Amino acid sequence: VKWFNPEKGFGFITPKDGSKDVFVHFSAIQSNEFRTLNENQEVEFSVEQGPKGPSAVNVVAL
Repeated sequence: VKWFNPEKGFGFITPKDGSKDVFVHFSAIQSNEFRTLNENQEVEFSVEQGPKGPSAVNVVAL
């Protein structure tokens, strides 16, 4: 996780393969608890093409 703003509910993930940062919205986080991410947190995710570019889906904290 590059950064995530819990107040605004979004942030960006930097893929390990060095590709372009991917937008992440809190609704894509798979959690029963408060849906937030921490800077430098390791996550698994899939990428879907959204209207504004690539977007992370099915985000799971490791």
